[in-house]
Amino acid sequence: MVERRIGRNSKRRVVPVPQGMTADVVHATVLFADMRGYTGLAERLAPARVVALLDEFFGVLTGAASANGGQVFHLAGDGMMAGFGIGASDQVGARAAFAAGHAILEQFEPVAARWRREFDVATGVGVGLHFGEVALGLLGPPGKRAITLVGDTANVAARLCSRARTGEVLFSCTVAAALQAQGALAGSASGSPPFLQLPQLALKGRSGLLDIWCVPAADRAGV
Repeated sequence: MVERRIGRNSKRRVVPVPQGMTADVVHATVLFADMRGYTGLAERLAPARVVALLDEFFGVLTGAASANGGQVFHLAGDGMMAGFGIGASDQVGARAAFAAGHAILEQFEPVAARWRREFDVATGVGVGLHFGEVALGLLGPPGKRAITLVGDTANVAARLCSRARTGEVLFSCTVAAALQAQGALAGSASGSPPFLQLPQLALKGRSGLLDIWCVPAADRAGV
């Protein structure tokens, strides 16, 4: 059994998987975020300097996720995966993930500006969100196994992140529906970031089209 503290209202079931293991299957909003411009940064700067900048970058990402109730499951390269609303309602998780994504954009902007001044590197961040069913899987080599989120929901969030432009959050129709249920996408909502519904998107390797929304870059007109 994969052990993890989850709330009483979680839509949870336990399913068998090979080699006698089991996996908890729940609903969650998955957030992926990664740096834009990392390749150029790594080329221009010494490895030790890159480590320091990545540490600062991940501090922004993990801080925003944790401040909004998210659980960080994976840090690798220049990206992060976090889950929101595990054990809670879809609306709670979607709104928390949406707030975390917006916070990441806002909080990394001054960091990227400072890096540009000090190191002459152009960086940014893109974020993807998707809500759905995930398995809490225990993966990794012996002695270093860790719980992570597995399934189509995580894959879609990662794909949306890869398609997001610098300085924006792309999120799926399932996230939008949860946000609309709480009025979080009301254009007149005080303090809510601007949003835009985009044309349907085909994700590489996945059948069917996906309705998507974004907290857009100022000039966003299409995917």
